[in-house]
Amino acid sequence: MDYESDISIDEQALDAEWLDHPRHMLRYCAHAAECHRDMDLAKENVDFVRAQLDKLIRSDPAQFEIERITEGSINAAILIETGYQKAVQAYLQKKYEHEVAQGAVRAFDHRKSALENLVRLHGASYFAGPAVPHDLGEVRRQRDAKVQGVIASKM
Repeated sequence: MDYESDISIDEQALDAEWLDHPRHMLRYCAHAAECHRDMDLAKENVDFVRAQLDKLIRSDPAQFEIERITEGSINAAILIETGYQKAVQAYLQKKYEHEVAQGAVRAFDHRKSALENLVRLHGASYFAGPAVPHDLGEVRRQRDAKVQGVIASKM
């Protein structure tokens, strides 16, 4: 996902920008949903690792250097286990990625507002100048080719 490139607006091709906007929004909403799913799965893994460690500690406290089993001693032993720490770090990374993806969706909402305001300015002749017609079909083909080139270069 190329947030910076996708969020930018070509004010000289507002019609093409409006035509592309729903596609961008759909793609980023889907990405945010995938990130949310990944975050939920990582959280489930944290809970799973915690439960496994809890069971293991209760079955053999001596292995974890626990003399007396208490909830506090079990929780402390779980927190220092490498497997638990890795699961928590993975969860925090997925949570960060989800928040960035949600931020991108919000940015596209702002992009929509910016497009609406640019169209209003255009309608008010804010950008008045010599009229040069352009072929919207050609503009879209060029933009699609550029997008495909970016996607191909990332593979």
